[in-house]
Amino acid sequence: MSRIHQEQLPNGLWLIAEPNDTAQSLSMSMLIPAGVATEPQGMQGASALLEEMMARGAGGLDARSHCDALDQLGVQRGTGVQTQHIRLGATMIADKIDRALPLLLDMVTAPALKDEALAPSRDLVLQGIQSLKDEPQQNVMLDLRDRFYPAPLGRSPFGSEAGVKAVAPEALRDFWRATCVPGGSVLGFAGKFDWPKLRDLVAEHLAGWQGARDEVKPTGAGPGGYGHTHADTTQVHIALAYNAAPEPDEASILQRAAVAVLSGGMSGRLFTEVREKRGLCYSVYATYAASRERGAVFGYAGTTTPRAQETLDVMVGELTRLSKGVDESEFQRAIVGMKSSLVMQGESTGARAGAIANDQFVLGRPRSLDELADRVDGVTLEALNTFLREQPPGSMTITTIGPEALNVEPAVGSRV
Repeated sequence: MSRIHQEQLPNGLWLIAEPNDTAQSLSMSMLIPAGVATEPQGMQGASALLEEMMARGAGGLDARSHCDALDQLGVQRGTGVQTQHIRLGATMIADKIDRALPLLLDMVTAPALKDEALAPSRDLVLQGIQSLKDEPQQNVMLDLRDRFYPAPLGRSPFGSEAGVKAVAPEALRDFWRATCVPGGSVLGFAGKFDWPKLRDLVAEHLAGWQGARDEVKPTGAGPGGYGHTHADTTQVHIALAYNAAPEPDEASILQRAAVAVLSGGMSGRLFTEVREKRGLCYSVYATYAASRERGAVFGYAGTTTPRAQETLDVMVGELTRLSKGVDESEFQRAIVGMKSSLVMQGESTGARAGAIANDQFVLGRPRSLDELADRVDGVTLEALNTFLREQPPGSMTITTIGPEALNVEPAVGSRV
């Protein structure tokens, strides 16, 4: 039976907490429905600006005082912009929670958002956008997301230069009021805590926090096809994606096992066939990304101009060949790798806080490590091969950055 506590507060916030009897730390992960998909048209970058501004004073304290108060408690924290959410994460010694939690929650419920803080925040966000010019691997994946996902899900978490420059102080405050609300938010904890005290502490501090935000649910599909960005360089960056099972689907665990065969370390098929045997690229991998309504397999390879076409061809060939099935040794390596990842997740209170918060958003309930392990144990070689045979990769969305476009047929099919 799961020991994870789950309760929805009267204001709509979901509170999730998983105890760890051996931990001395306590981690939190808060999902606030202020991600890039929620940004008003013409304000792409509002989420990135709000994330930056949240750390510039809150709860009546200026930026320096607020930061010093958390540092004196030894709180490690960070924020991140996601598709549907801004995430606030923190880890602390468990007995610091009484003093640390109000400071952390104030970042969401009572940020200063002062006019004079917007200009330096904007400069930092714009610097992040500019830095992408020197990060072609990240850039090609952002291009892929924009082409693969339906709008507005494919938006960049960095925003756009025009959008960032267009955000005025009052518009940013309006965005905060509309999106930083309890209805649609999830607050997850993992580690050492007393549940009644933790629940009461959260409820007391958030008693006056009100409002709700519906999740953005676009219809249709992304543009798909092939997109190329010219760059005068000897390197070529290749990214691709195709549809896969969403997380709530029972087949999602089979999809994870399939990707583990493809990209589960140095024995994975992509590393072995594309890099080791042929020496075609210096980096290659595949990953599975799944949300409530949709899932995807993403792939990346970094190579040189003379080897780019063959790299793409072999990569697509390996993804397609997977539908012919895997052998016993590949299967066992994948399962061992998946179990190892769960063990390591269980040893990190931060990873578990993030995992159960995400589960609550995607599935409507948190999953324990035992449940996740049972899912992995339930995968058989026969079931995996049946899944692979019945669910071959469909048409692929492909993006490249380099001096010349590549021949992507027939991988992209009719979506070019």
